Amino acid sequence: MSIKKENNKIIIISSPSGAGKTTICKLLLKKIKNIDLSISYTTRPIRINEKNGKDYYFVNHHNFIKLKKQNLFVETAKNFNNYYGSPYTNIHKSFSQNKSILFDIDWKGAQKLRKKYPDKQIIDFFILPPNKKELKRRLKKRGRDNNNEIQMRLSYALTEINHHVDYKYVLINDKINETIKLLIDIINHNFLITSIDLKVKKKLKLMK
Repeated sequence: MSIKKENNKIIIISSPSGAGKTTICKLLLKKIKNIDLSISYTTRPIRINEKNGKDYYFVNHHNFIKLKKQNLFVETAKNFNNYYGSPYTNIHKSFSQNKSILFDIDWKGAQKLRKKYPDKQIIDFFILPPNKKELKRRLKKRGRDNNNEIQMRLSYALTEINHHVDYKYVLINDKINETIKLLIDIINHNFLITSIDLKVKKKLKLMK
């Protein structure tokens, strides 16, 4: 599927760890052809099955700070003692190819993007787990963290959830297929509204 569009969008997906944000982004990229993923830089260690340049650009702390000073990033954040940053070049490249761009970032990164781009250009989603018990189960199921790390992520997740009020759309990710369908419907609706708005403006311009 591809989206008929008249304008490029910045699509933001945020959620606490374990709510399914990464899986949702991967599925959206498979189902929507003209959207690119913004690949972030990070100082965290590479995990099994991850590839440099595909999942993240993995750099050390020194190089990350150097890139930040060079104003490479449109937004940066520090989570669990690791730095993350989204480069401006991702946006410029996608927009130059008449594509929209998808950001898999937290509420702090989303906040910074909202300050730098028009509200009409941003479609932002906050993804919630069905409940606290399910969130804890998903964190354990990932098998990447020990019990102390799981408790730390769970505590941080509850703080993150308080920021759902900053987003235009808040979805509960209970069944992944239903969540994806709803996300695509909302994205399509936003492109349709933009397209209609542009057509109206063109007609008004011709009437002058």
